[in-house]
Amino acid sequence: MEFSVRIPFVDHLGFQLHKFEGGEAELSFDPAPEHLNSFDVVHGGASMTLLDVVMAHAARSVQPDLGCVTIEMKTSFMRAAKGPLHATGRILHRTATMVFTEGSIFDTAGKHCAHATGTFKLVPRLPTGPGSTQPLNRISTD
Repeated sequence: MEFSVRIPFVDHLGFQLHKFEGGEAELSFDPAPEHLNSFDVVHGGASMTLLDVVMAHAARSVQPDLGCVTIEMKTSFMRAAKGPLHATGRILHRTATMVFTEGSIFDTAGKHCAHATGTFKLVPRLPTGPGSTQPLNRISTD
């Protein structure tokens, strides 16, 4: 399954999208050596990015024509994340402009490595890329 928008950082990390529908999303991540910390486990920043992306995709899955921006995120790390990882995200509650989500990361043995909750603001998607006349950093503040 392809991501609906190009996210260069996600491309760089190599995330793969497997589900994007009905308030849920699933991604996988096969960490490379450059994604590890000094203990040879997945760096917390890479894990938090995986959680942010899976929750944002869950948030957008019910209305993919909108974009969303992260308002806040809380992450708990339960165990070191090693090897290929699987992330799930789902909507807990949605209003007209805000989406409340949760996400989890599991290792190949199905052990729960990290959990997060996140709040996302739905925003109109802006044109991006060559020829775009919209500034990339313009986000509604209402």
